[in-house]
Amino acid sequence: MTTARRRVQEFLFIAIGSAMAGFAIAAFTMPAKIASGGVNGIATILYHTFGFEPGLSMLCMNVPLFIAGLRIFGPAYGMKSLLGMVLLSLAVSVVGRIVGYEGIMPYTDSIDVMLSALFGGLFLGAGIGLVMKGGANTGGTDIVAQIVSRYTPLPLGTSILLVDALIIMTSAFIFGIERAMFAIITVYISSQMVNYMIMVMGTKYAKTVFIFSDRLEVIKQLVIDELRHGGTIFQGTGIYTGQERRMLMAVIPNQQISRLTVLVHETDPKAFMIVQEAYKVLGEGFTPIAREAVDHLSGPKKPTGTPSSVAARQMTPLTRTRLSRTNRDRQGSKRPRA
Repeated sequence: MTTARRRVQEFLFIAIGSAMAGFAIAAFTMPAKIASGGVNGIATILYHTFGFEPGLSMLCMNVPLFIAGLRIFGPAYGMKSLLGMVLLSLAVSVVGRIVGYEGIMPYTDSIDVMLSALFGGLFLGAGIGLVMKGGANTGGTDIVAQIVSRYTPLPLGTSILLVDALIIMTSAFIFGIERAMFAIITVYISSQMVNYMIMVMGTKYAKTVFIFSDRLEVIKQLVIDELRHGGTIFQGTGIYTGQERRMLMAVIPNQQISRLTVLVHETDPKAFMIVQEAYKVLGEGFTPIAREAVDHLSGPKKPTGTPSSVAARQMTPLTRTRLSRTNRDRQGSKRPRA
């Protein structure tokens, strides 16, 4: 794929993803008073409490956060991320004006709120996942979480969880505990959809297969001749018998798993076979690795400076904290005793 086509594809991912996420917020979560964390959760609280226009509120919160992220993290927060933030705010405003921020459900009982939580999470997660596949993000409190993670020992995932939990707890005092529980459902579903869109969508579904058999040579040849795939044979030792055994590992498309199972069973009914998910497979016979590598080849330049300064900049906050503690302990042990 050429660079121009790649950029067009990324823009489409960002535009379509922002539209889907905006639809989820304006048509499902906001009318149902589900503040599912992030800037959209804060905008939901502000809209139902003070009547502030949600799309404009999100933009006003996102721009300062984006500038802060740009100053702290540098060019990593580029134009694509700014585009994602603006398009999401625009999509929320457009959809909100169409449906009047009243949603597409009557909200006469809790079933309507539950459906909004479910479908809001699906569309929101799918949209954010597409934006991320386009190499951007929708900004929001994720930037706050990254800043917290940078200057504290907290991992990024924990920081995001704490920020979202604070927003959901605030919504519990305003909208009630029931809506806060629905918000937790939305957060979980959207996070699963983000993972699905990033890890699975656009790749060939495949499985990683591990085969143990006394007739491994025959099975190996069947994989090559019948399935037209390769593999790798590893040497190992059984922990119970202590005997040396060989294991065949191969990555097989889903549609050929049943055929492989039949071939293995016909060859050796006593064979032992493990099948597990392979979310992304790059290389010959699957997604070309060059397609995935193009982003890295055209990405930001390698960090400059001495090896020690580069390593220091690449340390995680937790690593820096542990290293500083270790240095203090060493300095204390070198002090002369009284």
